[in-house]
Amino acid sequence: MAAEKAAGALRTIGELAQEIGRPQHILRYWETRFPQLRPLTRAGNRRYYRPEDVALVRRIHHLLVDEGYTIRGVQRLLAGEKKVRPSPAPASPRVSPAESLQAVRDSLAKALKDDAG
Repeated sequence: MAAEKAAGALRTIGELAQEIGRPQHILRYWETRFPQLRPLTRAGNRRYYRPEDVALVRRIHHLLVDEGYTIRGVQRLLAGEKKVRPSPAPASPRVSPAESLQAVRDSLAKALKDDAG
């Protein structure tokens, strides 16, 4: 039995097909129907799925098999999410422009003082 891959490791099309219980040709077909699904391709057209690709394949599979969506329905759902999805919020806390300028001014004053002394 093969060792389990790390969560962030690339998966081959065979590994992913086995994981979701679908043949490889279904995954290749999904690539033609869902532009969001773009695995890395290497020499000989070997496909390697990144963690975000794996998550998308699992989601497509869930929507088709468990939720009963059609291919067209999943396409519309994913296309709609892409348009509506907001940009990620900045990780840093909000700082007013005055506070930001004050921090820059203080940093420059310290640098000048250190340079002179």
